[in-house]
Amino acid sequence: MADTQTAALDLQGVTRTYRQGSAQLDVFKGASLTVRHGERVALIGPSGSGKSSLLYIAGLLEAPTSGVISISGQNCSKLSDNERTRVRRLDIGFVYQFHHLLPELSALENVIIPQLIAGVPKRQASDRASELLTMLGLEQRLVHRPAEMSGGEQQRVAIARAFANRPHLLLADEPTGNLDPENSEMVFDQLAQLVEIEGLSVLMATHNVELAKRMDRVVCLRDGALVDETARYK
Repeated sequence: MADTQTAALDLQGVTRTYRQGSAQLDVFKGASLTVRHGERVALIGPSGSGKSSLLYIAGLLEAPTSGVISISGQNCSKLSDNERTRVRRLDIGFVYQFHHLLPELSALENVIIPQLIAGVPKRQASDRASELLTMLGLEQRLVHRPAEMSGGEQQRVAIARAFANRPHLLLADEPTGNLDPENSEMVFDQLAQLVEIEGLSVLMATHNVELAKRMDRVVCLRDGALVDETARYK
């Protein structure tokens, strides 16, 4: 159970520097952001501004050059690789623009697998997977493989997979960016409903202004810093 008195995600003074030969590229210059428990935050910014990189850092997939990353009150900046993997597995759900489903497995199996890796008994994992897929309107697609499903259906399977281990924080990188407008709206609606039911906190990178407006808060990544622009979109 998450401690609701602490932030779901807290980034403080995050910097990320890349070197290309003698050149230095500063992607983040002391970026800071707090996402409260149950809060949905849209991350916007120009293409190439570093939104995906910020999500990778927030999700402990990439280390910053400096700064502190805390997940549900735990300082994750100095954790070992194994400890970071454990936090990702149990506390964080990821949804990407492309679904990255295992093509040889059914929808149900794709949602079962991360639970088995986390040590959940197979029957319990199967029940959880079936429940999530049904909540997302995929009860008729449980035994279908990705190639037998539409793009919107595949993305909903990916969303179910992200929720499978009951994470506290959902990181979404353009989760509807690869869908047509009608499917984009439907998938976002179902994602929002599931977030509400499960009580997750969300940081979602998006170029879709209409989706950003439906979030609780909007922050913009500009010139390596995060700026709250909620008032502009409400």
